[in-house]
Amino acid sequence: MPDPSLIQAPLGQDVSYPDRYDPKLLFPIDRAANRQSLRIPGPWFGADIWNAYEVSWLNKKGKPAVALARFVVPHDSPMLIESKSFKLYLNSFSEERFDHAQAVREIMVGDLSRAAGAPVQVELAELSQTAAVPCHPLEGVNIDGADIEITAYEPAPGLLRCLPGGEVTSETLVSDLLKSNCPVTGQPDWGSVQVRYTGPRIDHESLLAYIVSLRRHTEFHEHCVEKMYCDIWHACQPQSLLVYARYTRRGGLDINPWRSSGPAQVSLDRNPRQ
Repeated sequence: MPDPSLIQAPLGQDVSYPDRYDPKLLFPIDRAANRQSLRIPGPWFGADIWNAYEVSWLNKKGKPAVALARFVVPHDSPMLIESKSFKLYLNSFSEERFDHAQAVREIMVGDLSRAAGAPVQVELAELSQTAAVPCHPLEGVNIDGADIEITAYEPAPGLLRCLPGGEVTSETLVSDLLKSNCPVTGQPDWGSVQVRYTGPRIDHESLLAYIVSLRRHTEFHEHCVEKMYCDIWHACQPQSLLVYARYTRRGGLDINPWRSSGPAQVSLDRNPRQ
């Protein structure tokens, strides 16, 4: 059954693209409802990193400016922002005149922070001032080569297991086989995921089978990362854990959430599918 809180969301509906700046286009979604179903293991850290490739406005003489943008929404903001509403909001700048890029950035900071209920970081880089954007695979051991049989395509945390013996290790594992589905439109969300941990050695094949088990799951990107984090934590009991997903672009936006048991840094470079 569709989430009734999403009935008014722009996703899955025919909408007119805006011809005037309009912050009311932003559609916040309460994080608490989804988190009620998770056993969040104590304090955690993280952020939702958005990259936007279709940002434009007019300068004071009416000449278009184009830019790349990065938005960082803190994980503890009470609200996340629905992606289609975000796209419509960014497009609402395209016919408006501004004195300079800093004015655009300041407006975005205010609007997005109010929508999220917490300070949102905004970086704007006009293309004339931007160097080539680095592109690298996520760092870590890629586990996708495992020759395993897959039978579960709905979340199956029971697949996760550690190797016998209780050996403690630190490693970073990566898979490019992450897929879930939008809870409103049913459209696929493709991504790569990085799991960095210290603790009992996780069986790589079981982790891959678990990641693939999200293939028919319907949740927003942010919720999927939080689910993976909690499932791995409870199944494997690591001393520390980071789960970071980089999703492919849709509508000129990609979303890259990470959650960690402690303060962490993640790579901001695009991966080859972004």
